[in-house]
Amino acid sequence: MLRLAIWDMDGTIVDSRDVIQTAMTRAFEVQGLTPPPYDATRRIVGLGLRESCQILAPDDLGPERVDALVEAYRDAFIARRTDPDFREPLYDGAIETLQMLRDTGWLIAMATGKSRRGIRAIFEMHPLESYFDTIWCADDGPGKPHPFMVEQAMGALGAEPHQSLMIGDAIHDIHMGRAAGVRTLGVSWGFGAASELSAAGADEVHHTYATLAGSLGQFGQA
Repeated sequence: MLRLAIWDMDGTIVDSRDVIQTAMTRAFEVQGLTPPPYDATRRIVGLGLRESCQILAPDDLGPERVDALVEAYRDAFIARRTDPDFREPLYDGAIETLQMLRDTGWLIAMATGKSRRGIRAIFEMHPLESYFDTIWCADDGPGKPHPFMVEQAMGALGAEPHQSLMIGDAIHDIHMGRAAGVRTLGVSWGFGAASELSAAGADEVHHTYATLAGSLGQFGQA
């Protein structure tokens, strides 16, 4: 049976909590604005960058200032990545789970709010690229929670919704997967709380890669 696992990246495979909050804080400071707390930042992860900045910015911030905030974030993100002590680790169990999927004949896709440049930076840091059969990101079309990326992943690999599932840590991943008609697996170790993922309609919520891998092993077996 054809099986397709569509993965989010930030907060699901890669622990990017530090770099995202640090870059957002710096961007707001550069623009003379009060930085958002982590609890606010975590809720926008997965959305497009401009939409994220617009949500976090004061309501009276005009379009030009929002554009400047976006550029400040990009600059801060790149600067953080060039720090000698920079580390954006994989979550324990991520590589092993991807390898298990590869060994058991799954197709594997990525649907991420990252840019192509951001994806490339992750691939240069970690040996992930060979696991993905198709990659869809913020540069390709409508972002989360629009179903575009999931639909494109399925179309590229010839999979139907009943053969596919979406794995992610944010409610935007769950909404995107549900809009595309696929099974949704939330993970609680990233940016979204388990209760939020459940309320968003996740079919399952996992707290460890071990239970996630076990569920993946059962998919399509009934």
